[in-house]
Amino acid sequence: MPVPNLLAVFAHPDDESLSAGGVLARHAAAGARTAVVTATWAANTPRAAELAEALRILGAGTPRLLGYADARVPHSAPGRLRLCDAPLDEAVRRLVAHIREFRPDIMVTHDAYGGLPGHPDHVHTHRVSMLAAQAAGLGQLYPDAGAPLQPRALYLATHPHSAVPALREVIGARKALYSVPDAQVTATVDVGPWMKQKIAAVLAHRSEVERGALPGVVAGLAPEARERLFATEWYIRHPLTTAASAQTELTD
Repeated sequence: MPVPNLLAVFAHPDDESLSAGGVLARHAAAGARTAVVTATWAANTPRAAELAEALRILGAGTPRLLGYADARVPHSAPGRLRLCDAPLDEAVRRLVAHIREFRPDIMVTHDAYGGLPGHPDHVHTHRVSMLAAQAAGLGQLYPDAGAPLQPRALYLATHPHSAVPALREVIGARKALYSVPDAQVTATVDVGPWMKQKIAAVLAHRSEVERGALPGVVAGLAPEARERLFATEWYIRHPLTTAASAQTELTD
């Protein structure tokens, strides 16, 4: 059975590598088409260049940028609205255009918490992705954005409660970490065989490494600690079509 083509949608450069780098590399290695839409940062910024390198490592094509500003970094997209301030309908239309152009079988994005950190851009990207994934299949919505295409499912990158204690040891108890009950996780993916690519993609975000953000924490870990903490990815499957409701495309 062919591995499904995958479109990932994340808020910032580095989210794709940290949250779904293993799955992206895995699908690309199996011959699937993969791509990443990033909601924030402009094309002419250093972080966009780092994103391009990370996607090259993961086999996920070239950056697709919605071009909004990071909620906490105004210079990320000079003269552009922050993602959270942009008209919702405009953001959804832009993402629908990418979905219809790429025509993925499945999509991946942040969960409703926005992943572990609960960043407002992550949460809003989740909302935009949920709406766009549905709207992409409805031809009377955004008719100028391309021919309708309904992905089979949207996978929400998440963390189960059971994974948090080990992560907290590394990230620190001072920060809130958002997770879901283990029973809500519908796909647990071993990405160990693709760890070299995943970690290299994370470290390609050099500015985040240098400022001590999570890629910087990853850079300081021993290889065995990286394997223990990042060789599994977890997802919640949200079906978008009835015919595919019994299928699981991201398998353990």
